[in-house]
Amino acid sequence: MNLPGTLEALIRELSRLPGIGPKSASRLAFHLIKASPEDAAGLARAIVECKSSITACTVCGAIAEGGLCPVCAEATRDQSVICVVENPRDVLTIERTGEFQGLYHVLGGVISPLDGIGPDELSVRGLVDRCTKGAVRELIIATNPTIEGDATGLYLARLLKPLGIRVMRIAHGLPVGADLEYADSMTVAKSIAGRVEM
Repeated sequence: MNLPGTLEALIRELSRLPGIGPKSASRLAFHLIKASPEDAAGLARAIVECKSSITACTVCGAIAEGGLCPVCAEATRDQSVICVVENPRDVLTIERTGEFQGLYHVLGGVISPLDGIGPDELSVRGLVDRCTKGAVRELIIATNPTIEGDATGLYLARLLKPLGIRVMRIAHGLPVGADLEYADSMTVAKSIAGRVEM
């Protein structure tokens, strides 16, 4: 069936979003057709406003409206601990736990020579600058548990340990509720290596 050009264009644009395939895009497009003009306009306005007002935090690189993100703007946060993450979404994930009270630094990716990404393509210089100011005593590397994430963590540790900063890596292992028999051997090995005293 031939669809009107505007509907096809909407489906095509929606399917470009991460996690949205052609079927989901089609469902969303037909939902939007049924929505009131006010609801459709509200969605369009929210997208445009978000795109024009959201920037990177001038200190850590997380998402912000204006100069500083809410974490960097909060004076009660522990200034001596920085959690290093790959992207701004990771900040939101850690913040949802309510467990971390320090600051963040968003690298903007990980070192990946095969993809042509080295330390100069990441926000490593900004992290080093923050660490040389003297207030930082501990870094927590919270990159994904991949070869690239681990390599990035090792690179940062070698770079920053000589400054007298304690460099830690988040624990890797089995998620809560997982069955041991279904875990891959690398996950089990990381779980054993990262064991803690009870």
